[in-house]
Amino acid sequence: MSDANAGAVTAHDPTAEPTVATTSAPTASGGPGARPLHQVTVLLYSDDITTRDAVRAAAGRRPAKDVEVVRWHECATADAVVAAVDKGGFDLLVLDGEAAKVGGLGLAKQLKNEIFDCPAIIVLTGRPQDSWLAAWSQADLAVSHPIDPVALTSAVATLARAAVPAA
Repeated sequence: MSDANAGAVTAHDPTAEPTVATTSAPTASGGPGARPLHQVTVLLYSDDITTRDAVRAAAGRRPAKDVEVVRWHECATADAVVAAVDKGGFDLLVLDGEAAKVGGLGLAKQLKNEIFDCPAIIVLTGRPQDSWLAAWSQADLAVSHPIDPVALTSAVATLARAAVPAA
């Protein structure tokens, strides 16, 4: 029975009991006992489209079995990021620390200080030695350039699990 007919009595059997279709939360593998699925909306900031493409390709739609990126929102300017985050609706922000004009590290610090209940932030640093800058920026995690898909998917999955209750 489809969800549209849930709770309906069929016309051909007037004595039939109404049935209610139950739906469970989506799970990572679909089987019983599987972990619930964390669905996230991600804002991605970089002035370089190739960096944005690399991040989306590295993270993919399913960075982990129990994490799904349902929507990417890309921004090329810091003003667009501030406006979008101020409106809300994002579970995770990925900010390019190497972006020109306004880097993701300074932008992360600004967002953490100015936006109430700011989403979790991953910053992309120029090199692994820049982790101290990521800590200064109040970013939750840092991934260095060149983008390592394993490190990025791990960071996205970790913050998604912490930020979003399972569906």
